[in-house]
Amino acid sequence: MQKSVRYNEGHALYLAFLARKEGTKRGFLSKKATEASRWHEKWFALYQNVLFYFEGEQSCRPAGMYLLEGCSCERALAPPRAGAGPGGARDALDKQYYFTVLFGHEGQKPLELRCEEEQDGKEWMEAIHQASYADILIEREVLMQKYIHLVQIVETEKIAANQLRHQLEDQDTEIERLKSEIIALNKTKERMRPYQSNQEDEDPDIKKIKKVQSFMRGWLCRRKWKTIVQDYICSPHAESMRKRNQIVFTMVEAESEYVHQLYILVNGFLRPLRMAASSKKPPISHDDVSSIFLNSETIMFLHEIFHQGLKARIANWPTLILADLFDILLPMLNIYQEFVRNHQYSLQVLANCKQNRDFDKLLKQYEANPACEGRMLETFLTYPMFQIPRYIITLHELLAHTPHEHVERKSLEFAKSKLEELSRVMHDEVSDTENIRKNLAIERMIVEGCDILLDTSQTFIRQGSLIQVPSVERGKLSKVRLGSLSLKKEGERQCFLFTKHFLICTRSSGGKLHLLKTGGVLSLIECTLVEEPDTSDDDSKGSGQVFGHLDFKIVVEPPDAAPFTVVLLAPSRQEKAAWTSDISQCVDNIRCNGLMTIVFEENSKVSVPHMIKSDARLHKDDTDICFSKTLNSCKVPQIRYASVERLLERLTDLRFLSIDFLNTFLHTYRIFTTAAVVLGKLSDIYKRPFTSIPVRSLELFFATSQNSRGEHLVDGKSPRLCRKFSSPPPLAVSRTSSPVRARKLSLTSPLNSRIGVLDLTASSASSSPTTTHSPAASPPPHTGKVPLDLSRGLSSPEQSPGSVEEHVDNPRVDLCNKLKRSIQRAAVLESAPVDRAGVESSPAADATELSPCRSPSTPRHLRYRQPGGQTADNSHCSVSPASAFAIATAAAGHGSPPGFNNTERTCDKEFIIRRTATNRVLNVLRHWVSKHAQDFELNNELKMNVLNLLEEVLRDPDLLPQERKATANILRALSQDDQDDIHLKLEDIIQLTDCAKAECFETLSAMELAEQITLLDHIVFRSIPYEEFLGQGWMKLDKNERTPYIMKTSQHFNDMSNLVASQIMNYADVSSRANAIEKWVAVADICRCLHNYNGVLEITSALNRSAIYRLKKTWAKVSKQTKALMDKLQKTISSEGRFKNLRETLKNCNPPAVPYLGMYLTDLAFIEEGTPNFTEEGLVNFSKMRMISHIIREIRQFQQTSYRIDHQPKVTQYLLDKALIIDEDTLYELSLKIEPRLPA
Repeated sequence: MQKSVRYNEGHALYLAFLARKEGTKRGFLSKKATEASRWHEKWFALYQNVLFYFEGEQSCRPAGMYLLEGCSCERALAPPRAGAGPGGARDALDKQYYFTVLFGHEGQKPLELRCEEEQDGKEWMEAIHQASYADILIEREVLMQKYIHLVQIVETEKIAANQLRHQLEDQDTEIERLKSEIIALNKTKERMRPYQSNQEDEDPDIKKIKKVQSFMRGWLCRRKWKTIVQDYICSPHAESMRKRNQIVFTMVEAESEYVHQLYILVNGFLRPLRMAASSKKPPISHDDVSSIFLNSETIMFLHEIFHQGLKARIANWPTLILADLFDILLPMLNIYQEFVRNHQYSLQVLANCKQNRDFDKLLKQYEANPACEGRMLETFLTYPMFQIPRYIITLHELLAHTPHEHVERKSLEFAKSKLEELSRVMHDEVSDTENIRKNLAIERMIVEGCDILLDTSQTFIRQGSLIQVPSVERGKLSKVRLGSLSLKKEGERQCFLFTKHFLICTRSSGGKLHLLKTGGVLSLIECTLVEEPDTSDDDSKGSGQVFGHLDFKIVVEPPDAAPFTVVLLAPSRQEKAAWTSDISQCVDNIRCNGLMTIVFEENSKVSVPHMIKSDARLHKDDTDICFSKTLNSCKVPQIRYASVERLLERLTDLRFLSIDFLNTFLHTYRIFTTAAVVLGKLSDIYKRPFTSIPVRSLELFFATSQNSRGEHLVDGKSPRLCRKFSSPPPLAVSRTSSPVRARKLSLTSPLNSRIGVLDLTASSASSSPTTTHSPAASPPPHTGKVPLDLSRGLSSPEQSPGSVEEHVDNPRVDLCNKLKRSIQRAAVLESAPVDRAGVESSPAADATELSPCRSPSTPRHLRYRQPGGQTADNSHCSVSPASAFAIATAAAGHGSPPGFNNTERTCDKEFIIRRTATNRVLNVLRHWVSKHAQDFELNNELKMNVLNLLEEVLRDPDLLPQERKATANILRALSQDDQDDIHLKLEDIIQLTDCAKAECFETLSAMELAEQITLLDHIVFRSIPYEEFLGQGWMKLDKNERTPYIMKTSQHFNDMSNLVASQIMNYADVSSRANAIEKWVAVADICRCLHNYNGVLEITSALNRSAIYRLKKTWAKVSKQTKALMDKLQKTISSEGRFKNLRETLKNCNPPAVPYLGMYLTDLAFIEEGTPNFTEEGLVNFSKMRMISHIIREIRQFQQTSYRIDHQPKVTQYLLDKALIIDEDTLYELSLKIEPRLPA
């Protein structure tokens, strides 16, 4: 049986007595009985940690006591009332204060108490809480933890002391050993010294000398150590470590920004769209959400972990170890491969979803979130595409400042190599992604939308402003409004060229674009380009005189509507040449690719991709070439690395010529070869096409499918398919009635209603014995004049272009004479009569032609016409690949050259190759001359060689009329020297301002200043030749010689910024300076409206100079509206995120515009420093050339479109007056005089 607990009752009574007299808290409380729910009023007294209660205030003996140590006290709710009592009693009970004392062990019931007043209850609770010693217990626990920690430290110190003790013992042993050695040595010295003077006491002077020597040694040691420290601080290693740390700090900031962008993408778009997809009427499905945001959430979680690791490393600064973080990150970065592969599809899905109005409205609501800062969803989806290259650049900079013996060197190099491998996969997708983003940006600018821009195969080529001349049904110009001012205003159109379509838009007053209701979207497969009007057309003659030969025509023949003509007017001949060159190249690519597809599908059941696969040199990596997975506009894999020979081979491959490859090659060829080599290759292709063209290219040029031949024999089809196409089948001439049906697959060709077109039915009729011959398909007899022997005339001494030796002393005169003779000869040859193979068609023949069995991609005059008596077995057209190229090139002239029979010509394989080679050479030369004229202006030798080649082309007796006209156009373009340049130059403006009347800042309006600043900035920006952007010449020591125009642009930027700052500081009073600031901000805002972002940056950089920014009194006078406008402008041109806001603005604006040149120079510097021009094997890094070309094309797009702003000499004289400019030091001195520094 358990005994009761004994305690000292006398001591308890003594404590109760003390509690009654000196208790911390005393008073009446109601205590709840344990056996029943009754309350008994007791008198309680609290002393230290013991709570006594008595029956009354006068009782001497306590009724009980409680030990409060370790307990807790808390407020309790009023218990429910069992019975209904009087109302007054119930109110009294509700007003009482209940609290409970809880003890910290099991088996002890809580003590429930109550009092009359709330304040009294709170005092009792506070007193009980203090008596429980809770704070002391917590402090005791803390002290115990510290005690345990100190005990551990003591134990550690004991272990360390034991180790030191052992080391001291070892050192004592070593000292004893050394002492014994020293004694032995001393004994040896004593034996060797016969005389030894023992001097017990040293001389005091010697002691002083030793003391001074000791002091000097210490001073020298300290000085040497200080020198060592200072030398290290100034050493390259310390500088490298400082730069390394700065790179790490920058990487942490960039990672934080990237995580924030991912957070907005996930929480601002992904998760809300998931919720919307789960609604009753979902605007988007869950599958589409998953397709658009694939792996986005996982990427965000991954980079949040990486960011936390980076911040933890920063906390351990200056020891920055990052390699282990990248070791953790690298295995997880494979999710980027899925993101990149899906990126193009995600943008396509997003574009399709935007066609739903509900989704588009919801998406715009999400994009209006202030956290998005005006950025679209496409922008956020593209951010992960640039993260891996950013890591590569960061690791490249880290390795540049990491010593070779550093512990992290190998790990960082391994991480960089892995990231580069991943970047190669991503790089193949970037070009397509940028193309889709550009298309979507243009699609958003058009109010009505444009479905064709949602096609991922559409590649953007160029955009700009052209003037549409009014026309009537037959394509003749309306002479009512020619030359009128309203034509420029009402006829101005914003045009966009893509690989398959041509868009014509009008711009409303609000800046929105609207597609033309008729002719707004032109399919290039239905178009024929006419650059120069035919000389026999009177209206064309008139238009040439009125417009200065700046107009060109696009003849559109839609299959389900009547043909019509669009006449466009370019601002200059240079822009006309650029537009027509690109349009003709796109048309040729579409039609040649369409013909190739039709020929292979109908003849040998081999599609174009299969044809590409059959030639391993087009897709398989080799020692001299390496391909990427991305296809170009001709559906051929893009080249990543290649030798110069393979690049020239691709340039002259007769099967295809991609416009993006041609632009990249002509922009960057001077990096890896010379113009003479390129021209020599073109000359070889023209002179010796069979020896210069690769053998495999010739084989595929005339090849047929052996498998399909066997299949047709088994199936019992027509035996004509069993014939080997060693030469192309004969082609006949059909009749046509429509003059605009003469669709030409050429560079330039006028419309001529009397020239016939080629028909494909004759080949079928001549090769198949079962074919029923149609009278309409037989060639008519030749009834024309006797052909002119062009070769004999051209080879005569009188008409020979002459040799270079005739004018050795004056090569310029020789060049001009050669140009004149070439153009005259081309004009004579164009006017020479040629055979007219076509005759006027009858209505019956017209009816026969109106029911073709055609493919959508085939030109109308090349479509297959099935005769009425032909059977189903002969439904396929027997056209070989060689015939297709003959049609695409030789047949484009719509007439027979003099001296050749049509049948003999098309049966000759050599003729087809020569015509195709001539067309290719003229195509490349035309693109070169029209879009890169400065190559020939600065190199007379190159210009002379091109003239010689064109003269040789003109002497070809088999030259087709359209080829002769193309040659004449190239010669005419070469002859348009500087006298045709109608653009203003900065030197001309400076000369004009010398004689103009001076104006002051106060008399000039903000609009005048903004317009003339824009005009000057564009003139300086336009004058930069594209070759200065190659090789980072602006960062070399001889930059003024290598890139004079870039340096002139930089100097002009600094002069304009200095002028703004100087003008503000010229005013002595505060109000005038504030007014000047407000006026310059207004000028900057007008520059923004004019798309002159270079001018905006000139003005804002001047206002942010320290000399002006520190003027607090002046800025206090500036209005709030001006400050808000200033912040808006600075946000637009901010350099944050590699000018991300400015880039987004430039993508959404239309030329003319003046971008900030430093942004592009930074991009080019990143590309040049990050990737070499050549690989270790000596191959050209053509992927890098493609990136450089993309930037140069964007720059030239803004260069080629000029402003229509009239020059005002009085304003430009003020802007170019360098006498008004104050240097930086003087500006700051003036600033200190105006507002001195406040005392510290």
